Amino acid sequence: MIIRKLLAVLGVVLVLGTIGALGGPRWQPEQVPTRVQSETLDTRIGSSVTTEPVGTYEIDTHDFQVDLGEVQVPARLTYPVDAPPERPAVLMMHGAGTGRHTSFADQARELASAGIYVLVPHKRLDTYSVRHRDYVQMAADYMVSFEELAEHPGVDPGQVGVYGESEGAYVATVAGASYPQVNFAALVSAPIVPPRQQAAFAADSYLRNIGAPQPLLRAIPRAVGVNIPGGGFEYVDFDPRPYQQRLQVPVLMVYGTDDASMPVVQGAVQLNEDLKQADNEAFTVRYYDDANHGIRRNGHLAEGFTEDLARWIQGLPATATAEPQVAGANPEQQYAAAPVATPRWYADGNWLMYTLLGSLGMLILGPALWGANRVIRRDRHPLMPVPLARYAAATALASLATLVTFVAYLTQVAYYALNYLRNDFVVVGGYVVVMATGVLAAWVLHSSLDRTIRSRDSAWRGPGRLVWWCVHLGAVSLLIIAAYWGVYPSFI
Repeated sequence: MIIRKLLAVLGVVLVLGTIGALGGPRWQPEQVPTRVQSETLDTRIGSSVTTEPVGTYEIDTHDFQVDLGEVQVPARLTYPVDAPPERPAVLMMHGAGTGRHTSFADQARELASAGIYVLVPHKRLDTYSVRHRDYVQMAADYMVSFEELAEHPGVDPGQVGVYGESEGAYVATVAGASYPQVNFAALVSAPIVPPRQQAAFAADSYLRNIGAPQPLLRAIPRAVGVNIPGGGFEYVDFDPRPYQQRLQVPVLMVYGTDDASMPVVQGAVQLNEDLKQADNEAFTVRYYDDANHGIRRNGHLAEGFTEDLARWIQGLPATATAEPQVAGANPEQQYAAAPVATPRWYADGNWLMYTLLGSLGMLILGPALWGANRVIRRDRHPLMPVPLARYAAATALASLATLVTFVAYLTQVAYYALNYLRNDFVVVGGYVVVMATGVLAAWVLHSSLDRTIRSRDSAWRGPGRLVWWCVHLGAVSLLIIAAYWGVYPSFI
């Protein structure tokens, strides 16, 4: 008897796992076909041109407001004191993780001490949110600050460029390709591919780094490829390549080799190809060993980074094509950032939310009908036999527990992934707990169905049957949702 039940539950688990595997796009990233080989470990910028090193000048700062028309944003200018006139200058463009005019303080201080004017405007936030952002319009807003910088006393307007970090590299690329007054572009930790592709790549890289189970990787296109309920997020498909292929200015690309979120090999290869479309050979690449996404090691800017950046900016145009073109530690990237498949209709867009809310609604409707019957009719006679009611309640709770446990597990995995931490006990052991909860829910579901089939009590009332169907349909739907996201194993 117990063997037969075990086999039946195993069958339910395998059916759920198969449904989950077949229910949406799979995840099979291709390996990067090319590699980037550094010419030397020494990241210093070549050329015989003489430039002033970091630490040459005392520095000072000046805060002011930039008028963007509808709003004003604060900005901070960091500049060298008593430097000769006609100095180069750079406008800093924020990534997704920064936004204040006080950001980039370390970079600004060191560049200014080499004689470069640095302006950091506050990111315009009234048109920037998680759901909506426009990189072309952001570039236009930044160019207002750019003009302020170019017109500042002491600045040579023919030597002013942009520095874009992470998401800011999209904006810097648009600015460099669209505005002739931009004289150079430094792209730091640049995504290169559309945000959706970059997010999928980062999720894959993070999960592999912490040893996440294979079913979690399967969930990447199902989460990243989805059209978000409620609309918006159009920017996730912004393609920077048309702008990259129009860049005519000298470009410095910088990555840290410990940056798991960016395609550090693919980025340099693809940008090199794109610049060739623009007949632009002024391309320099630097990799800083063990540096993270912010080009930092242990919280400090990587050694040599600002020195190289300052020399490259000051030495233009001589440093634009100076050897070595590629230098630093050799980067590693196993899988390519590539287009992400869109989930099928029932797991995409608003239907994603409808499915989940409908399942939860069915679970809630059952007890609600039960309670309403007790209140309205004041009838103490149960709507269904007590054993069946208990099994139904257990089925509902087990399905909810499966989903809650999985969400809690994902939260913990995300914490380890984003903080570059590895804990096999939590990542692997936690997934075992999630699967065990899912198997328990399958066991309870089977037991409830089996008990209902074997029940000889035919005196069910219509409302009782409705409660039973609501609870079980909701529970089955929740377990299918859990299977879709990878709770149940599959041999497919």
